[in-house]
Amino acid sequence: EAAAQAGNEERQKFLALVGDLNFSWSNDESLFIYVLMLLAGTDEVKAAIIHATLNTTRARLDLVQRLSKVALPDGIVRRELDDIVSAFLNSTRLRNDLTHATFVPAADGGISHTQSMKLQEGGRKLRFGATRSLDEERLAEIRDAVQELKTLNRRIWAFLPLLEQAVTHRAAPALSA
Repeated sequence: EAAAQAGNEERQKFLALVGDLNFSWSNDESLFIYVLMLLAGTDEVKAAIIHATLNTTRARLDLVQRLSKVALPDGIVRRELDDIVSAFLNSTRLRNDLTHATFVPAADGGISHTQSMKLQEGGRKLRFGATRSLDEERLAEIRDAVQELKTLNRRIWAFLPLLEQAVTHRAAPALSA
């Protein structure tokens, strides 16, 4: 009991960090509603319906990337959107790893490591994914990811007017007879 209480403070710090990661990630993912709205030429409500109907982040980002190929000519705006999607996908890997992991308690009541719940198949064997120590390096990785997501959030907000301008000023494609 005493050991568990002693490790509680470190455990709470880690769980708050994971919470910050999920909070920042969710805020960034929701901004893709506005990206969809602009690329699809629709309103906010319809874009939110599309976003909610696609039940995975990967499906939402696939739609964003496909719509950008139709709505945006090759250029700076399209490359920036591709970079934004790529940055978000990088953070998604860590977020998914931590959100879908088992946290293994240490003898002192803290968390010693995480056990990925992603199944890995090799030959004729099936096993759970990687086990990773919860050391200072791992905590720094999570803190860095939270900061990157916060920066990405500001980047997306700054990008939306540029995207709106690019979509609005793009010449309508000619209909073929």
